[in-house]
Amino acid sequence: MADLQNLYFRVRENGATVFRVDTENRQRRLDLDQIAVVNLNNGQIKFHGDAPPSRDEQRAIDDWIAARKQTLATREIDNIFRAIDHLNLTAHWAQTKASDEDLEAFTDQLLMAMHDLRMVLVRKKSDRLMRERN
Repeated sequence: MADLQNLYFRVRENGATVFRVDTENRQRRLDLDQIAVVNLNNGQIKFHGDAPPSRDEQRAIDDWIAARKQTLATREIDNIFRAIDHLNLTAHWAQTKASDEDLEAFTDQLLMAMHDLRMVLVRKKSDRLMRERN
């Protein structure tokens, strides 16, 4: 525990709750004191408690925000590549193993989702090509 950081970020749906890690207390136990809530969607940081964050803590929060945004962006792209893999695996399964009942259970929904995705991708590609021409 010698490498314990001064702040702990409890990840939430759209950001994190930030805690100051306190190890200097009479009980010699690990305490977490909430100091802020970070909202990644709107960029707000709401500070809590009586002791405002130090400059180092503010810098650590800002660094965490930048790193978390990068992590989420990387994860989002990775999820797209996983979706491509999953579509390929689904195609293989549908061709080699699926029963008629299996296919009947999801074919219409999957075709509609694929049609929706195709329309979005074609429109976006068309927009990109038009911008490149101009």
